[in-house]
Amino acid sequence: MHSIIQRIGFISAVLSFALCFGAGLWILSKTGFDRGNDVVSAGIGLYFIGKAFFVGPMLLLVSARQSAKE
Repeated sequence: MHSIIQRIGFISAVLSFALCFGAGLWILSKTGFDRGNDVVSAGIGLYFIGKAFFVGPMLLLVSARQSAKE
């Protein structure tokens, strides 16, 4: 059970980081910073990039802590 939780936690952490980071980059590539009218979309893209750097490591830490408890 220990290795299964760790493996699922690692996979979900990597996937969530990659998907959030990719979504942020995709939004920024479509809106960009050079188009001054669409500031909200650029902010949403930056939000997703920041979210990737929070959610991925947090999932990794929580799964490691849960597997250490068991």
